Amino acid sequence: MYKERIRLASLLDKIMPADAAAALIRDGMTVGMSGFTRAGDCKAVPEALARRAATEPLRITLMTGASLGNDTDKILAEANVLARRLPFQVDPTLRRKINAGEVMFIDQHLSETVEQLRGRQIAPVDVAVVEAAAITESGGIVPTTSVGNSASFAMQAEKVIVEINLNMPAELEGLHDIYLPTPRPGREPIPLTAVDQRIGLTYIPVDPARIAAIVITQKDDSPSSALPPDQDTRQIAGHLNEFLLHEVRAGRLAPSLQPLQAGIGTIANAVLHGLVDSPFRDLKMYSEVLQDSTIELLDAGRLSFASASSVTLSGPVYARFLADLARYRSRVILRPQEISNHPELVRRLGLITINTALECDIYGNVNSTHVGGTHMMNGIGGSGDFARNAHISVFVTKSVAKAGAISSIVPMVSHVDHTEHDVDVIVTEHGLADLRGLAPRERAQQIIANCADPLYRDLLQDYVTRAGRRGGQTPHLIEEALAWHARLREQGTMSATPALAAA
Repeated sequence: MYKERIRLASLLDKIMPADAAAALIRDGMTVGMSGFTRAGDCKAVPEALARRAATEPLRITLMTGASLGNDTDKILAEANVLARRLPFQVDPTLRRKINAGEVMFIDQHLSETVEQLRGRQIAPVDVAVVEAAAITESGGIVPTTSVGNSASFAMQAEKVIVEINLNMPAELEGLHDIYLPTPRPGREPIPLTAVDQRIGLTYIPVDPARIAAIVITQKDDSPSSALPPDQDTRQIAGHLNEFLLHEVRAGRLAPSLQPLQAGIGTIANAVLHGLVDSPFRDLKMYSEVLQDSTIELLDAGRLSFASASSVTLSGPVYARFLADLARYRSRVILRPQEISNHPELVRRLGLITINTALECDIYGNVNSTHVGGTHMMNGIGGSGDFARNAHISVFVTKSVAKAGAISSIVPMVSHVDHTEHDVDVIVTEHGLADLRGLAPRERAQQIIANCADPLYRDLLQDYVTRAGRRGGQTPHLIEEALAWHARLREQGTMSATPALAAA
């Protein structure tokens, strides 16, 4: 079967076991691997690196598109292979090592990593490892279920290792649109003006002489870990649908809305799933990840086209998608993540963006990454790429966590990823706060009244009232602003009544 996938005959003698290919990666190197949110990640070479690290010193800088599946980050972290990791991860084992200071983690906007590589602002990629469905007659690499940063890694690296995954259908060829920005100075505008437009190649162009090894694999992507909608996420979806319908009735949006973007995860996936029962038709998506909700919307006839950088699905939906690629391929396209997330295109296409917050404060600042302000969760991902440049920037969260011990609406966020200037709408299961055109004091009242859980609403109102007496454009009680987080650390809950400060 693999001979049918490697259509440049001169590359057949580059086939070798994973351990032999991994030997090309030496201690101290920078490695760029394919993989974006569990999709299209390398399967064999990372495991070979972990085995080798048991017998010799081997520490690398690992760049990817986003998170990896198949426990790859866990395996590499446990083997102490990772000295430095960027730009995103979701693995609990790696997360512990990051927060212990054992792995240096660089949390980046997902559109920026290869831009910094291109500008030589960070160490160049020595070896790229890319999963592929095929290699073309010219040596071009046909990606699998993600593009991510694979194109730039493969085009910039000194050596390229290709993992041909025979579990991936050959029909994936044609799903991708590989286009990279032209060099500076004199960079031209990206010629994309519609979600369903193709502007590039269906493969990654690579000089065959730089393909140093080919490894044959047969392993599926890890399934999505997103949970199905629950009562709270259905309520969040309902509030957002009502808001969008109001925008249509007011003449600010057409019935087909603007192209949609949604972040990865349970809440964002559930919110999009709520559009299946909405009155909107001919929807389009321009996002970074296509989840189960995307396939449901396509099958329901609500969504006419979806563009992203990866496809990350649950097991049953994954099987359905791959088995019916001929039907989906005319309505789905995968691009490099610096194109799917490019600020120029987000602004030009006028996206409605829906991303998830760990916590929001009363003025609309959002923390997406750090638990308690100090401990990394996953990373900022692409949310900043989209929020800053959106037509309407929406952040969603459940109002409480840990059975009510934690309020997701707080006086001041413990870490800021998205400032109030980039946040238009906040939604929880209790309601929606439309913050457009409001000053900070007005924003606070909307967020407290509509989004906070009743358990914390009076505490928040007391805080903002007393802070307002002190004055300021954005009133705060500095000595109390992070007291809720301190109380959580010391007492295990934010809900105790704070000591009242003098007015």
